[in-house]
Amino acid sequence: MRTISIKLSDDRLQRLRAVASRRKTTISEVVRQALEGLDEQAPGSFGELAEDLIGLGRGPRDLGTNPKHLSGFGRK
Repeated sequence: MRTISIKLSDDRLQRLRAVASRRKTTISEVVRQALEGLDEQAPGSFGELAEDLIGLGRGPRDLGTNPKHLSGFGRK
């Protein structure tokens, strides 16, 4: 495992120490757990986020891929 350095305000360091103390663990472990939590909270792709909306609308299913639907698109 690699070692890194970060700069924290006195207040944040105090809060970090308090969390580590409550959990009976090290400051490093609290930071590692917080970073892992960020990965889990990261939003997915647009398709993943809109997955429950797919198929709710009306219209041709191949609107974006079938050339016959694109005839005249972008012309005035």
